[in-house]
Amino acid sequence: MNYKKIQLKRGKEDSLGRFHPWIFSGAIARIEPGIEEGDTVEVCSSTGDFLAVGHYQIGSIAVRILDFGKREIDESFYTERLSQAYLLRKSLGLIRPDNNAFRLVHGEGDFLPGLVVDIYDRTAVVQAHSPGMHYARNMIADALLNIADGLIENVYYKSETTLPYMAQLDSRDGYIKGGFQTNIAIENGLKFHVDWLRGQKTGFFVDQRANRALLEHYSHGRAVLNMFCYTGGFSFYAMRGGARLVHSVDSSAKAIQLTTANVELNFPGDPRHQAFEQDAFRFLNDIDGRYDLIILDPPAFAKHKSALRNALVGYRKLNAKAFEKILPGGILFTFSCSQAVSKEQFRLAVFSAAAASGRRVRILHQLTQPEDHPINIYHPEGEYLKGLVLYVE
Repeated sequence: MNYKKIQLKRGKEDSLGRFHPWIFSGAIARIEPGIEEGDTVEVCSSTGDFLAVGHYQIGSIAVRILDFGKREIDESFYTERLSQAYLLRKSLGLIRPDNNAFRLVHGEGDFLPGLVVDIYDRTAVVQAHSPGMHYARNMIADALLNIADGLIENVYYKSETTLPYMAQLDSRDGYIKGGFQTNIAIENGLKFHVDWLRGQKTGFFVDQRANRALLEHYSHGRAVLNMFCYTGGFSFYAMRGGARLVHSVDSSAKAIQLTTANVELNFPGDPRHQAFEQDAFRFLNDIDGRYDLIILDPPAFAKHKSALRNALVGYRKLNAKAFEKILPGGILFTFSCSQAVSKEQFRLAVFSAAAASGRRVRILHQLTQPEDHPINIYHPEGEYLKGLVLYVE
């Protein structure tokens, strides 16, 4: 191993002693000449002692740690880490004939910071969130074909919107391995179309799988409103659960088209479902006495700490409207996927909304991300999805 070195300031190595996978730019004393963005580097203490190897990038997070031992970051490294990630999912029972959609790599949670890989049937959709992972994309693609018992045949690279803008990497989305076969995947026995070419994230939000299954349990006989429906995941779970009607709402015409297609894929011609292309707050204003199960799963209101205050106001307003409109005995599933918003802050926003409504509200479940989105115990920042299931009298 002969990587160029980054030396830390005195006392700044403590976080690495606690195995935190990030080095911030303010902790760096010296960068060896010739290091470029995306390079693999060796991190040393102020006295020159080896600490870790990682990917360097320009910005607040300057180094993302790949290993705390001295080792080459080559294809064998990626094959080992990806194999470990696959075996974990297999041991959890996520890979079955009735479930071929799951997250294979969840960044720091799988000790591959800056990398996300979602599996849809035989296609792996790869997202790089760091220049280092962008440069490693071909090694990662080769490794993906060599693991997973031959499950993966196609690798689609989708990082145009996730890489740091200032890096000027000129990333192009497209197939690295294989090509298009089908965009239909299966989650817990339900089929859905995945638009990894033009859709948000990798094309589907696999992080709500367990929460959708829980919603199915509560749906029987209820009138369900799925706000911010995107691809309609909660909607078709509610229909399988026996909901008497399901209405899906999104401001995006494309999302409504995809939701309608997904419902039709599972429940062709079923009159219980109707989709509406409309702003969420406008729609909620006019739903008095219509729904006794409401899902609020908005996009991230705060992608950065600078937007936190406005995000919390948004969560309070949105939930207040749901508390005002939901029928007595109704159930509210409410979520935040904003990493900048803590569990405590989200809960306080929802509690404030409940108090303002004057209604009696009880917590039935406190929700988080599923097991294929693991949280590195040394990196609590990896916990981003927060949810509450509330009973409203």
